[in-house]
Amino acid sequence: MNIWAKMMTALRGGVNEAGEAIVDSQALRILDQEVRDSSEELKQSKESLVAIIARQKVAEEKVVKLKKDVEEYEGYALQALEKGDEKLAHEVAEKIADFENQLTSEQESSTGFATNADKLKSAIKVAEANIKRLKQQVDTVKATESVQRAQKTVANRHSGSNSKLRTAMDSLERIKEKQALNAAKMNAASELEIETADSSLQDKLEQAGIAPGVKRADDILARLKKNKKDK
Repeated sequence: MNIWAKMMTALRGGVNEAGEAIVDSQALRILDQEVRDSSEELKQSKESLVAIIARQKVAEEKVVKLKKDVEEYEGYALQALEKGDEKLAHEVAEKIADFENQLTSEQESSTGFATNADKLKSAIKVAEANIKRLKQQVDTVKATESVQRAQKTVANRHSGSNSKLRTAMDSLERIKEKQALNAAKMNAASELEIETADSSLQDKLEQAGIAPGVKRADDILARLKKNKKDK
């Protein structure tokens, strides 16, 4: 592979990495939007389910009423037949047929609404599980991203401040050494002051004849002569 081919391969790789970086940087925003869109669609599905169930209930109520109407008019038809009024009985039968046709239509509608409601309930249940799982994944990704970002910040600060930290530690050691030296000087000055005070007091005692002074040669000879005479 010549140099130009290598450069083109590297360039394509760089473009792909840049593209992936852009997509990754928008990943959380995209996922959040997906969650919002899915939640909105789920809300609309639930509203549709409510409408379907309501229509199903209306159809069921109509079925109940039509069954009562059929039963009621069958009674009328029987009464007409008992009276021998065939024409009236036929008119009543036509009314019953109309009721039964409506009944069949409403029963089909009720069954259709019930079937659609069951299917929509299942779809909503699956959608809720998917949205919940997606939210959990988004929360996990966000939490991991936050932790890694914090770790990276700490690592960068630590590596970037190593030299500053060493300089600060060196300064701290120098400060401690200066403080120790100053403390030693103050202790020495205090001890010297005490010694000076003691020496001054000793001089005063000697001058007052209370404390013995420094022994001299003349005093020693006088003492020896005195001891000799006493013997």
